[in-house]
Amino acid sequence: MNKKYLRYVQQNRKKIGLSILILVFVIALRIFVLTIQPDQPLKPPDHIVYVAGDGSENFTCDGSDDQLEINQALEYVSENPQFTTVHLKGPNTYIISDSIFIGNNTTLEGDPLAAIKLKDNADWPVGKPLITQMSDTEINGITVKGFEIDGNHDNNGDKKKGLGYYNMIHFLDAREIKVHDMYLHDGHGEGLKAERSYNVQYYNNNVYKLGHNGLFAIECLNVEAWNNTITIRTDSGLRVLNSNNVKFHDNFIDSFYHWSAGGSGILIEKTTGIVNDIEVNNNTIHNTYGPGVWLIGWSESYAREEAQNVHIHNNIFYDTGTNPSIDWVGGIVTTGFYNTLIENNIFDGAYHASIVHMYPSGTHIYPTYEGHPVLEPTGTGYTTIIRNNIIVNTRPRSKDPEGTGYAIVNYLPETHTFILENNCLYNNSAGNYKNCTSTADIYTDPLFVNREKHDYNLKPGSLCTGAGYTSSCC
Repeated sequence: MNKKYLRYVQQNRKKIGLSILILVFVIALRIFVLTIQPDQPLKPPDHIVYVAGDGSENFTCDGSDDQLEINQALEYVSENPQFTTVHLKGPNTYIISDSIFIGNNTTLEGDPLAAIKLKDNADWPVGKPLITQMSDTEINGITVKGFEIDGNHDNNGDKKKGLGYYNMIHFLDAREIKVHDMYLHDGHGEGLKAERSYNVQYYNNNVYKLGHNGLFAIECLNVEAWNNTITIRTDSGLRVLNSNNVKFHDNFIDSFYHWSAGGSGILIEKTTGIVNDIEVNNNTIHNTYGPGVWLIGWSESYAREEAQNVHIHNNIFYDTGTNPSIDWVGGIVTTGFYNTLIENNIFDGAYHASIVHMYPSGTHIYPTYEGHPVLEPTGTGYTTIIRNNIIVNTRPRSKDPEGTGYAIVNYLPETHTFILENNCLYNNSAGNYKNCTSTADIYTDPLFVNREKHDYNLKPGSLCTGAGYTSSCC
């Protein structure tokens, strides 16, 4: 064999080896690409990537570890800006064994008969949510809408409610969050938890027996929740902590009579920061285990401008405060806020008191918050203005009932003051006032259209209309 032929063979071997190497690389790349590509062709004009369980759409789930395909679809949207939305087709239940991750400027939506469900015996660590953001950095423009989330509480009974397990949706350092038209039920934790976020909207949701709050906003600005129907378990329907520019309106909130039934319908807390722009109006809150609204400032002392001007108006409260094991029940329980205005509300059948200044006792109060002791607020001059409300049929609380059943009670007269103007008070079992008084209230049957059916409009001839009420006020 001559040298020229040998050189020719060696060169061809190199070329063949290189060709094989390239072919292997191409095959591997193709396999990798296929793992994040849709099963069916995408149509860019509609901006939507579809997920289904029957093989008919872009990504196909098989009823096990379905977060894999959902996350592939969300990643595809994140990497292809011509797409904005992942849509879950129904009827189908998507069983997840790990979290779902959403990127910037993305909508996760679904048919009403599409459900995301936590797997049985998931055994996730505390703080791991069902739906959250792709990274720990700031995230913008997230919408979750239109489908069901089943927390599968009863088949994950090894975890306790209210301790941070299996929160349904959790976003941190986010801007422009919308969660709406969802059915959230049977969970261990929060429906939506938003921390250090801006422009949070929570509306048209049906929330049933979660394990903590329907909405919990911590250190957020511009929070609005409306037109939600919430049955509470473990904590509150709507809750904000150290958040400002908050509007809670046109919600229907109730609970049930059971040790797990939770606390207040709406909870507003201040420990740090500024909380001086809160409005709660046009809500119907009834049969809560704790107060209808709990407004509390606590921990270290703070300036007046940091906790003031909460406006609670045009709400209906009835049969609030059924819990037999705590004393801080009622219609509205408030401590530590300046210049709170409570007006044009209806209170019917509250347990303990319809409006009360008190610092709650019992084990519910946490011993510390972020390392600071949780203490009754110091200072004086906390004033609550109560005007143009109808307060009727207040009854004793179940725990230590003696001396309870007044319309309005002030247990903190040395630091807190009520200003009472033009309220209509009637048939309150213990009387109208305890540690407070008024010269401007009236005492007469308001003449509701149908109290038994909770139609609290007023009949013609009601004297309460002269005190500032109108048939449209509630």
